[in-house]
Amino acid sequence: MNYVEFLAKIVADIRIAISLSTILPIGPAKPLNDGEVARASWALPVAGLVVGLTGAVVYAIAHRVGLPPEAAAVLALAATILVSGAIHEDGLADTADGLGGGRSREQKLEIMRDSRIGTYGACALIVSIMLRWSALATITEPAAVAAALLMAHAAARAALPVFMWLIPPARSDGLSAGAGQPPPQSAIIAVGLGFLCLVIGFGPGKAILGLILLAVGALIWGFIATRQIGGQTGDILGALEQVGEIVVLLMAAALI
Repeated sequence: MNYVEFLAKIVADIRIAISLSTILPIGPAKPLNDGEVARASWALPVAGLVVGLTGAVVYAIAHRVGLPPEAAAVLALAATILVSGAIHEDGLADTADGLGGGRSREQKLEIMRDSRIGTYGACALIVSIMLRWSALATITEPAAVAAALLMAHAAARAALPVFMWLIPPARSDGLSAGAGQPPPQSAIIAVGLGFLCLVIGFGPGKAILGLILLAVGALIWGFIATRQIGGQTGDILGALEQVGEIVVLLMAAALI
């Protein structure tokens, strides 16, 4: 493989990751082959940077026109939800409804497939949005908010390929099963990119703390998912991303 082909492969993977993580119409024109999504999962942190940058730009504009930090934080959070198509919020709500409302493994998975939102899902969304909003509203400085958003969205998505690599799918069909198991190198690169973003934003020492907190959260979430439904699904991955966002934004609110 020459340099041009290697570069084209990187660009293709980034396009796949962004098309999966956002509503931006930049995905590949031809259907994806088996394993391409899993291979391209290394670029999920790059897609996270796109989402985070969108929120940062909106926050900066809101701050520039004189809106208070609370209102600017709402608009920034809304922008990230909009550009991502609320895919991870949907996963969080479905997961909360399934794990909270189902009794058996089959019933939990069935509820998670239901597009309707229940009490557990609504409460989970409220808690997630309120925690993220309060963190952004506390930081206030546009440059610091931008750093927090970029770190949160990149690092949270960096955990997904590792989780998919370690935790088998709970069902034979669905988004996660269809994506396949990422190769080890994709998972390692994703973690490296996420950690690099934390280092740039927090510095090495605090970045290690953030990595540890994210790893502990992923391990606990993996134990819960395996025990409750026998593995991971697309909804489980969406909920994990939300947990990662919350962890990094709360760290930023406390440390920046």
